[in-house]
Amino acid sequence: MKLILTNEVSGLGAPGDVVEVKDGYGRNYLIPRGFAIRWTRGAETQISSIKKARDAREIRDVGSAKEIAGQLGGLKVVLKTRAGESGRLFGSVTTGDIADAVKAAGGPQLDRRRIVINNAIKSVGAHRVSVRLHPEVSANVDIEVVAG
Repeated sequence: MKLILTNEVSGLGAPGDVVEVKDGYGRNYLIPRGFAIRWTRGAETQISSIKKARDAREIRDVGSAKEIAGQLGGLKVVLKTRAGESGRLFGSVTTGDIADAVKAAGGPQLDRRRIVINNAIKSVGAHRVSVRLHPEVSANVDIEVVAG
């Protein structure tokens, strides 16, 4: 099955890419979740608009990605959230919460889809998350989760 990706799918491609996947994967996972649309000759015109939107969000080159990585490395990010007596959070910290906290700490605006949380953050304390800034550049951000 030939599809046009509308969102970034890890291991498959970026928005605007035309990919060939198994029928069940496309029909049961990608299309219902809005990650892709069926490829047709008419849908091919949408590829250019998807790629323009991606380019507007994309960090232009490796140099600027490394510059942003340097900013993120020296940033002190504190995230206040509700927690119980034992330091366990009510829920968990999401990538959107992290993006907002980085912006509030004076850092650059990050796309929440580019933030990778290896282990779910469900307790107060220091945590480290990774941010994919460019296919060749990623940065680590140290986050201090406090009860507030």
